[in-house]
Amino acid sequence: MFRFAHSTFKSYTQVEPQILVNKDVITISQLAKQLLIILSGVSDNNIRFSDLCRILDTFGFECRIKGSHHIYYKEGIDEIINLQPKGNKAKDYQVKQVRNLVIKYKLGGMLDV
Repeated sequence: MFRFAHSTFKSYTQVEPQILVNKDVITISQLAKQLLIILSGVSDNNIRFSDLCRILDTFGFECRIKGSHHIYYKEGIDEIINLQPKGNKAKDYQVKQVRNLVIKYKLGGMLDV
């Protein structure tokens, strides 16, 4: 008779879907949570720069880096997003630009948010 240890069985049943973004493996729920925080608009000045870049990378934006400027663009989207970190945080007006872009082009549907 075979028995599964409770912790082993639990780990198999609670596996979350994962995706690869810039060589980082993250779960869909982490990405969805970050996107919900950005879309809520309640803490624009407290969003990590890396999280904002990860969201744009996930939506298929290409990134060109010149110094500290990260320039994001995508075919079919008219706007170009120019991000620059403020320490390890994103600037609040840049978070607002990304939020407006996600809403305008309905990009959030890619994560079922």
